[in-house]
Amino acid sequence: MKKNLFTLLSALAIVSLALAACATPAPVAPTAMPAKAFRIGLVTDVGKVDDKSFNQSAWEGAQCGAKETGGTTKYIETTDPKDYDKNIAQFGDEGYDVIVTVGFALGEATIKNAAKYTKAKFIGVDQFQEKPTAGVGGLIFPEDEAGFQAGVVAAMMSKTGQIGAVLGTDVVPPVWRFGEGYRAGAVWAKKDTKVNIIYHNDVGFDKTFTDPEWGKTTALSMMDKGADVIFGAGGKTGNGALLGVAQSKKGFAIGVDTDQYLTVPEAKEVLLTSAMKLIVPGTCDLIKAVKAGSFKDGNVVGKVGLAPFHDTESKVTAETKAKLDEAQKGLAAGTLKTNVAPVKPAK
Repeated sequence: MKKNLFTLLSALAIVSLALAACATPAPVAPTAMPAKAFRIGLVTDVGKVDDKSFNQSAWEGAQCGAKETGGTTKYIETTDPKDYDKNIAQFGDEGYDVIVTVGFALGEATIKNAAKYTKAKFIGVDQFQEKPTAGVGGLIFPEDEAGFQAGVVAAMMSKTGQIGAVLGTDVVPPVWRFGEGYRAGAVWAKKDTKVNIIYHNDVGFDKTFTDPEWGKTTALSMMDKGADVIFGAGGKTGNGALLGVAQSKKGFAIGVDTDQYLTVPEAKEVLLTSAMKLIVPGTCDLIKAVKAGSFKDGNVVGKVGLAPFHDTESKVTAETKAKLDEAQKGLAAGTLKTNVAPVKPAK
């Protein structure tokens, strides 16, 4: 009897296992595909991302954009202008979502590559678009207004009535606008001010913004001739001018692009202010627009302004601050014009 019962139970177990094996398995939820990484590439003008000025500001803007969008970013430093096209194409070939090209000189290569890599969006810093180009946003600035404000401060603070500016090549429109805006602001503030502006036009694009020694010696020469406020604008070349003023300790310096009190601390004791282009937020905002799907082709005008006086605050006169305030209000309202041509007029 027990043997028969055992046999019956064993048979039932086998049948149960067989039925279980034939049962339809429970559906398994599909595994979600990982989201495609949002990638941002940046190509510098000749120079490096740690130039403490123009390229560095754009790179910090790209980093901001990556952080805000949850993306990643990478840069390529250009050492030779002949490599603009090749450097941009590296990011295009790798399928980057955003390609930031830094500087007026990359404008032609940017437009060329935008036509080839149509899935990417291009942000051309300091690249004015004469007509909208598909996939390209030109981030531009009214540098003449920033230069004008710097010129007001320089003229009002000068004790000798002579001021100077050491700049990169005036072939680059933003450099021209900075320099001539500086001249216009100085003369508007004090019409008898003597303004000596020297553009580094005697070298090629590979050297004009990367020549700190020339910047330094040029600034020192100006100061030896009586200038007591020097505006330095042009990447490492302009930085050299700031360092020359710091070495001489004969006057004041004015920086450019970013708050150079923070990026060139060696000159902070003589640095009055900096004529700033707000490149970091401008670049960051355009990257966020790409991610959000609200990016538009054409020009986007960024903001400019002056950096705080920092350590020289107590030395800046009440008259200087009042004149600067007058200029800033007039520029903002449109009642004061710099009258600076957008590009250097042809001779």
